[in-house]
Amino acid sequence: MRRWGRAIALFLCVSLCWGFFTGGLGIPALAAVDETPTASEGSVTAPPPTNPATEDISAEKVNQFVHAYLQVLALVDAREGDLQAAETQLESMRLQQELEAEAFAIIEDSGLTLQEYLQLLGLANTDPEFGERVATQLQEPSR
Repeated sequence: MRRWGRAIALFLCVSLCWGFFTGGLGIPALAAVDETPTASEGSVTAPPPTNPATEDISAEKVNQFVHAYLQVLALVDAREGDLQAAETQLESMRLQQELEAEAFAIIEDSGLTLQEYLQLLGLANTDPEFGERVATQLQEPSR
């Protein structure tokens, strides 16, 4: 279980740094935004984010998530040295964009959308029951 916590922390850190959660590649930011309407905006409010009930998430979706998660984690581990060795900010940004594109491809190849992947990642980190389901699959010897 200790590796799971480290892995989540590592991926969330990498994600935050590279813009997965800040709109880096045209993805809407998931950060809290003040939705208080101004007089000119009227009373428009964003719909609250919806998370599926954890018991409604199929074993296949959990398996897809775990498969993608492990591949993305391996990608980050493999490319970490390149990122640290980048000599300029431009080179670092180029490497980050390449890594993001590779991670997005891994996620989509697993059968998940980026939104689904991020939603499941968030649930694994915040919902103890779902986190246990994911941790159990992560510990299976076939991985």
